[in-house]
Amino acid sequence: MFIHNKRLQYTVRVSQPNPGLANLLLEQFGGPQGELAAACRYFTQALAEEDPGRKDMLFDIATEELSHLEIVGSLIAMLNRGAKGELAEGVQQEAELYRSLQGAGNDSHVTQILYGGGPALVNSAGVPWSAAYIDTIGEPTADLRSNIAAEARAKLIYERLINVTDDPSVQEALGFLMTREVSHQKSFEKALYSITPNFPPGKTPPDPQFASVYFKMSQGGEARRGPWNADATFAFIEEPEPAVDGGDGLASVTLPPDQQSTLEAFAMRGQSDANSDPVTGADLGKADGDLDGTGETADDTPSRSRQ
Repeated sequence: MFIHNKRLQYTVRVSQPNPGLANLLLEQFGGPQGELAAACRYFTQALAEEDPGRKDMLFDIATEELSHLEIVGSLIAMLNRGAKGELAEGVQQEAELYRSLQGAGNDSHVTQILYGGGPALVNSAGVPWSAAYIDTIGEPTADLRSNIAAEARAKLIYERLINVTDDPSVQEALGFLMTREVSHQKSFEKALYSITPNFPPGKTPPDPQFASVYFKMSQGGEARRGPWNADATFAFIEEPEPAVDGGDGLASVTLPPDQQSTLEAFAMRGQSDANSDPVTGADLGKADGDLDGTGETADDTPSRSRQ
């Protein structure tokens, strides 16, 4: 059961309105790295989690992400509050109102007109939030790694948002949200490494013939070596064969006789005549005297004659 507390988890103070900044903050409201995506990701994982400890952790962090959504939404609302009244009441001349909404070259006028200055479930470019942002696959060792990466991406977005505002109160609120992303990342890492073994994900073991092999797939220079392809960990293959399994590298299928005969009839019906030179639309569309479609006419190349 969820109970809403009217007090925010972190106090929101905005020194002055800034519609352009409000529009940028939508990235963490309705964007792929935003708080709603995080809350939905962890909440749905918690519902299916079998481990009681991880279940509690996921529900706790999902609920906190909803509180962060409220903080971001409140920041957006406060940054838009002055423009909201001006837009609704039309107290400025059209050009001045448009200029104030646009801010420092920002497209905030788009979200202002569409949503009246309130926080909307879109990113900073106006793209609607999508459940496609949720990449849960139902295997804790895979989902926890994805959660760690999600928290890292969100941390970087908050860091960039801090860099585009000089409002110290907004910076403090964004700094709190950024810090909580780090805290969640640490919790997910501890949960991941409390599972033994936790790699590779799932139950089925990899094929040992290929599990510790590094194929150099790029040509045109010497391979850069590092721990990602070191001899101590990987068998480094400088020039891999086209078919590393030892086969011929061609795709094949064994069909039932009736399907094989039908397929052969289909192939025969659509067979090309390699010796033909059919007249096509390109030929019919040539200019008078254009011999080969190059744009040159008979007058330009008097030595040529139409075949």
